Amino acid sequence: MAELNVRFARRRGEDETSLNARDPFSRLCLSTEREKGSKAVLPPVAIVWPCTLSVDAYASLGKNVEVPRPDCPSCSAAMTFWSGYVRPVRVLGRCVRLFVRRARCRSCGVTHALLPGFALVKRLDVVETIGEAIEAVTGGQSGVRPVARTLGISHTTVRGWLRRFAGRSAELAMSFAALALDLGAVVTDLPQLDPANAVGALRRAFVAASALPGWMGLGAWRFCSVVCGGRLLATNTISPYLVIGRRRFMAPVPLPHDEESQEDGT
Repeated sequence: MAELNVRFARRRGEDETSLNARDPFSRLCLSTEREKGSKAVLPPVAIVWPCTLSVDAYASLGKNVEVPRPDCPSCSAAMTFWSGYVRPVRVLGRCVRLFVRRARCRSCGVTHALLPGFALVKRLDVVETIGEAIEAVTGGQSGVRPVARTLGISHTTVRGWLRRFAGRSAELAMSFAALALDLGAVVTDLPQLDPANAVGALRRAFVAASALPGWMGLGAWRFCSVVCGGRLLATNTISPYLVIGRRRFMAPVPLPHDEESQEDGT
């Protein structure tokens, strides 16, 4: 399969590196020959930045959207912006196409997708929509089908979110409890490892983070997306506590239009 994809890329005038970079969701591990020997190139990963813009405000900026420049999550070297790609997200029942910037580490030779905080990896719906469904069902306020009707989404999609979240609830509960403690919150006992308590641990971590500059306007579920690197519902979600150690937990960086961004935030 890897050879087939590389062959197809060559026919389009692309090399292995560009194929790997253009597909931020690829699982391929490709190698490129360099002047001083060969070096393995790892698949790109998503780095989620704390965007307070609304989806429409972000989309309207197109390629002019301003994104904080991150350090490489693997080697901590400074990265450079490197083109981008277009992907859709669904908000309030409609699909919006977004330009997503990429950054490249010259040392590692890896590109990373710089996702805004409202987006999750491999999920069409924005994180606020997914979070609303998770909180409604795990909190006992609604069943799967009623919340799906309210959101205008298939009940099977919502059920899939809940199953994946439930499967990760123990890890998420412990990780966000540890994060809350690290941020200065008082944690008196170990959290229960069920979905409802995972949401509670997330909320406590967000409240603790809100005491730091820039986090209050983000909202709990965008905060969750930033901490999890957009992989809240991914099959191989990394512990949020470990993500912070890998420098993928990006603190808010003031942008030139930061005040307008705060007003547009959801």
